[in-house]
Amino acid sequence: MVKEIILDNTLIKVNHYEEEKVNGLHQISVVFDVTSEDYHDIATLLYRGTFEVTVPDAVLFFRGTIINYSTSITNLYEEGQVGEYKLSLLETEI
Repeated sequence: MVKEIILDNTLIKVNHYEEEKVNGLHQISVVFDVTSEDYHDIATLLYRGTFEVTVPDAVLFFRGTIINYSTSITNLYEEGQVGEYKLSLLETEI
């Protein structure tokens, strides 16, 4: 069971993980919580769009780009809030 992924050098603990191959490329979809305290760092990270993706529990490493992204809450600037993020990444072709 996958419990975390790493995007570039940022560790993200995940609540849900799915992995599949699309046209021979790796695609992962994750669900994870973001607190108001972590919101700025995660938002800044996700704006990059493309990452070195590491899934330690699956022994998986690839360069991936966001193909789908959503959040349950749009304003995490209020203290004590937690939002659920859904993120799908597809391996980029070299």
